[in-house]
Amino acid sequence: MAEITLALYPSSQLGSKQDVTEQAMMGMNVITLSDVAFLADYEPDLGILFGPYLTDDPQKLFKIYESDWFKQKNESLKKKGIHVVMNNYLYGTRQIISKKPIRTVDDLAGLKIRVPNNVMQIKAIQAMGATPTPMPLGEVYPALTQGVIDGVENPISVLQGQKLYEQARYLTMVNYLTNTSVWIGGEAFFGTLSPEQLEMIHQTGYEAGVYSQKLTLERDAEMLKTMQAAGVEVIYPDTGPFQKKAREVYSQFPEWTPGLYETIQQQLQ
Repeated sequence: MAEITLALYPSSQLGSKQDVTEQAMMGMNVITLSDVAFLADYEPDLGILFGPYLTDDPQKLFKIYESDWFKQKNESLKKKGIHVVMNNYLYGTRQIISKKPIRTVDDLAGLKIRVPNNVMQIKAIQAMGATPTPMPLGEVYPALTQGVIDGVENPISVLQGQKLYEQARYLTMVNYLTNTSVWIGGEAFFGTLSPEQLEMIHQTGYEAGVYSQKLTLERDAEMLKTMQAAGVEVIYPDTGPFQKKAREVYSQFPEWTPGLYETIQQQLQ
């Protein structure tokens, strides 16, 4: 069996997620960390798995990735040139850090909250009453410093790792999005590999995903303590009103298959 060597290129060294995805679809031997919000551009129904307050249990989401429903979506992605290498990576639960305290959903009104440039998160933050402000992550710290934005949503690992708490001192545990991720490559390249090589890569990816779940939960707990020690006030609001507003987004995607939300809810039971 031929050896496979993996070389890591962090911090977008090969280009943006879009750039690397296009490279993969053209046949290059690359894999990139992605998510279903991005893949919704190729298979719209997948976007629902990045929806707000869909579930607070990552394991329920991972079961959907193993379902017949997802296997059908996966086949559709293959026909479009995308190969899902692994689908059980836990990125974290997305919270909001801000310059002003957010104790109720009404406190979001008028706040400019940085979001990634994807439709689902823009709609979700908007539904909760804030003004979504898409921008690259690298621009967030200076944007907070200059008052261009009032806050940021992201998992704790990102909020702490980017030291955003130096400019925003209130962390609100809204738990609005369980962020799972996938590794993707190009079907053109993966189609050249032997069954044994494919199995090796898929199994390695799966094991990495399982490890990510353990590591993410452990590191998030540690990083939360670090932020508290630095003087950040951690707020645990009643998320019921946040959920009520955020779930309005599920009626805003006419491109989805009819009854999709109900289908996914049944699978989450």
